[in-house]
Amino acid sequence: MDAKKGNRRLFLLGIIGIAAGLVIAFFLSRQVSGVSLPSNKIPSNAKSDFALMAEAWNSIRVHYVDRTAIQPRPMTYGAISGMVDALGDTDHSTFLSPDMIKAEQEFTAGKYKGIGAEIRMKGGHVVIVTPLDGSPAQKAGLRPGQIIIGVNDKDVTGLSLLQVVKEISGPADTKVTLRILDPDTGQTREVTLVRASITMNNISWHRLPGTDVAHLRIAGFSQGVTEDLRQALKAIKGEELAGLILDLRNNPGGLLSEAVSTASQFLSNGNVVLEKDAEGRITPIAVEKGGLFELIPMVCLVNGGTASGAEIVAGALQDHQRANLVGTTTFGTGTVLEQFPLSDGSALLLAVQEWLTPDGHTFWHKGITPNTVISLPPEVAPLFPEEEQDMSPPQLKASKDAQLLHAVDLLRKRIG
Repeated sequence: MDAKKGNRRLFLLGIIGIAAGLVIAFFLSRQVSGVSLPSNKIPSNAKSDFALMAEAWNSIRVHYVDRTAIQPRPMTYGAISGMVDALGDTDHSTFLSPDMIKAEQEFTAGKYKGIGAEIRMKGGHVVIVTPLDGSPAQKAGLRPGQIIIGVNDKDVTGLSLLQVVKEISGPADTKVTLRILDPDTGQTREVTLVRASITMNNISWHRLPGTDVAHLRIAGFSQGVTEDLRQALKAIKGEELAGLILDLRNNPGGLLSEAVSTASQFLSNGNVVLEKDAEGRITPIAVEKGGLFELIPMVCLVNGGTASGAEIVAGALQDHQRANLVGTTTFGTGTVLEQFPLSDGSALLLAVQEWLTPDGHTFWHKGITPNTVISLPPEVAPLFPEEEQDMSPPQLKASKDAQLLHAVDLLRKRIG
């Protein structure tokens, strides 16, 4: 794959409301297109439709009673969003304002301001994909799959994603209160968070207490992750550990190039992912040479917060039979979005391709099912390497992270 093309093609982590401090994660591939059409060119078969939109615009301008609410740019953005929504590509093709594009760039650089909760529209609800490591959202106990139904005492059910962003908007170091619905229990609660500057620490690892197994966590695929990963893998090699647990739980994705390079650290040949276009043509993205951990026994942990680039890595490891997946079905993000810039710095993101696993399996809307399905109770959070540094072997064994403990058991059986 051409290097420039690979670096240009991003997993979109966000329509990100930068003032809201909120990441709205589509976790889809994005590539920037230079293609644009003249703004004054109205297709001959669409003139009556453009005239109809002008009628609606003028009716609002002349008759709507709240004159302060008549603002041309928000009305324009609302109309564009409505056009994209009418395509029916729910949760994928979308419209981005200039601020949202700027904030997405901050995330891929590994630093942004916010509450650290990636969300998206799913089934007509604003759903939390995952809280980022060390974020206010994680500290407040927000979990994948929970639904935001209220913001600052306002009911946001039925509002669009962009409207919810506006409700959550506000400067850093200020508070926002979310009303959260847990679809598994039907219970609701209110959570107050303080927006903060968040620096992504994407790679962490620790030797699991009382074992010769390394627990390596990848929190996201922002720029430079592969190099950090290689340094961690070299350190693990230096410890002469016998097994590896790759933890992709609550990983929302990031840059495609980093996801491909990450998967390539554990594979010797073949493909990492396939791209399928509208005509059904398949383009493979091959494993990169020079992987550091092509042979060490490993298990990969996934859950409902594993999305986009993390799903590509998990699907490649599973299809190549390189690692058993343990956990719950992944989020299910698999379309490739192409970005079409508009004249004011906003953009359309339109689905133009679909990702498939190396064996040709689709995971769009479906997710990837682990080899071993193990759920954690709602009150149990995944155990990550940062928390294991001061743990004893009995404390690890007594932990309630059944997914991690099962992965340890699988590796012990393999390495003896």
